[in-house]
Amino acid sequence: MKVAVITGASGGIGKEIAMLLKKEYRVYDLSRTGRDGEGISHIDADVSSEESVKAAFHLLSEKEEKIDLLICNAGFGIAGAAEFTDVADARRQMDVNFFGVFLTTKYALPLLRKAKGRIVAVSSAAAFFPIPFQSFYSASKAAINSYICALGNEVRHFGISAVAVMPGDTKTGFTAARTKGFLGEDVYGGRITPSIAVMEKDEEGGMTASAVAKTVVRIAMKKHVRPLYTIGFTYKLFSLLKRILGETIVCRLIGVLYVKKPKA
Repeated sequence: MKVAVITGASGGIGKEIAMLLKKEYRVYDLSRTGRDGEGISHIDADVSSEESVKAAFHLLSEKEEKIDLLICNAGFGIAGAAEFTDVADARRQMDVNFFGVFLTTKYALPLLRKAKGRIVAVSSAAAFFPIPFQSFYSASKAAINSYICALGNEVRHFGISAVAVMPGDTKTGFTAARTKGFLGEDVYGGRITPSIAVMEKDEEGGMTASAVAKTVVRIAMKKHVRPLYTIGFTYKLFSLLKRILGETIVCRLIGVLYVKKPKA
């Protein structure tokens, strides 16, 4: 059987992807909190720690000779005014979301080369529509897109392909797990709380994790892939509008949609 490795498959989109892939792949979940399940093997890994990721792939290499599919899904989010975000929190955001993808691909590539495998990174529509009061999350996802596009060109001659998929609003436990900061609420005229609330309401009314997972797997199975894919009708429409209207207008539109004043 082919081998698939998924980071952050203990819940949400990652778990749904693992459930779909286990029919045709031996699936490994690399996460901090997962456990072995039917058709899914768990390996402890903190994607923000090089030592942890290196150890996980060393163990994996003792079990498997190659990796056919790597899905970098692990991530978390912080929200709040950029000005008042603690530097340690901002760095943690980048360590998990961006450097987690870097470390995972770094140590997976020797096994991916043997299979001429594929890398799929779960990014976000926030990568190209940066959300106010979610600036560091948006930046981490934009960094993933740039990294995947560059990496894809570096490894193409090995027969390896790399793609980033960008889901729009999705209803998962990610929303409740988000770290929120409300420092500076007085400085920003009470806009932080209602702005975050609007964003989270959109997520709660968004696509299911199962629907996103099915699209991710469909893209992963394609013979030929583009570097970037947007998932969700609304954000596909926004992407089209961005090309037609330009950066300035769409950026202001996002501000209108997501920066909210407190109710009187």
